Amino acid sequence: MAEQKMVDRALLKTLVPPSALNAENFQELAGKAVVEELPPGRTLFKIGETDRKTTYLLEGEVVLTSNRGQTSSVIGGSNLAKHPLAHHQPRQHTAVTKTPCKVTRFDSDLLDILLTWDQLSGIEVNELHKEDEEAGAEGDWMTRILQSQAFLQVPPANIQAMFMRMQETPVRAGDAVIKQGDEGDYYYIIKTGKAKVTRPSKTGAELTLAQLKAGDAFGEEALISENKRNANVVMVTDGVLMRLSKEDFNALLKEPMLNWVDWAEGERRLKAGAMLLDVRLESEHANNGIKGSINIPLFMLRLKAEGLDPNREYLVYCDTGRRSSAAAFLLSERGFRAYVLKGGLQSRPTSG
Repeated sequence: MAEQKMVDRALLKTLVPPSALNAENFQELAGKAVVEELPPGRTLFKIGETDRKTTYLLEGEVVLTSNRGQTSSVIGGSNLAKHPLAHHQPRQHTAVTKTPCKVTRFDSDLLDILLTWDQLSGIEVNELHKEDEEAGAEGDWMTRILQSQAFLQVPPANIQAMFMRMQETPVRAGDAVIKQGDEGDYYYIIKTGKAKVTRPSKTGAELTLAQLKAGDAFGEEALISENKRNANVVMVTDGVLMRLSKEDFNALLKEPMLNWVDWAEGERRLKAGAMLLDVRLESEHANNGIKGSINIPLFMLRLKAEGLDPNREYLVYCDTGRRSSAAAFLLSERGFRAYVLKGGLQSRPTSG
């Protein structure tokens, strides 16, 4: 069997959105970027298919035919070819090679997970619920949690159930509570003690990104987006953690704070004054963002949220709903009325 030819990494770096991935996640994707060489007349996908593939044209020319019979061409190396071919799912176009072509295809869920994980890597640490630095480490952690924006929207019965279901876990200085790359399993609140958040640098040295104390919570983003942990949390002192299982977190906290709407309901809210918020990368938004939407990439949301109107509703979208659900949770923590468009752009109805 012939050895598979991989996409040149310099070429891969020109594609949107893979070019925005950090080094680690880019390497993960590059390891799956296989070149397919196709003859003229080969069908890449057909109208109505849901193949969950993100397809890029590297060389050659592909003809796209819409369900109305309209045709257009994409030529390898063009600006248009930097973006996925007719990415809507189910497919709204049939794509056929006009000349000998080279393409590469990625599993759409894998790419979306890498993008979400990548963009949240700058958020998870900063989203720790930091309180007044002068507050005593042995303060009333329960009161501090209840006063945070995150819990203002949670039904009292859920909060009561949350505290009842939390497990008290003694920890020792040096214990690794969370390890980068692990699956998300628990949501944590520090009852007593101190911890630090770290990530390895490119040189392998350990970087301390944040210091945590009693009342700080961590670990929610990996549970929201169902991605792996993107930082380490290590105890600096002996202490006690309160932890909530992923299942309880989803039922008691995530679900009450995430409001999903379909596109029909989204249209009604837009007519009533809601604002569309695209949390994909700027290059993705420029390629096929919805007209009238504003663009704040997920990794910038924490910094830019202060500029949003607290009196306005926001309809948040991405390609699939994965990045936008994480974004909506973060907005909800800050008291914004945020709604997630279910299924993202891939489920957006098309006319005709």
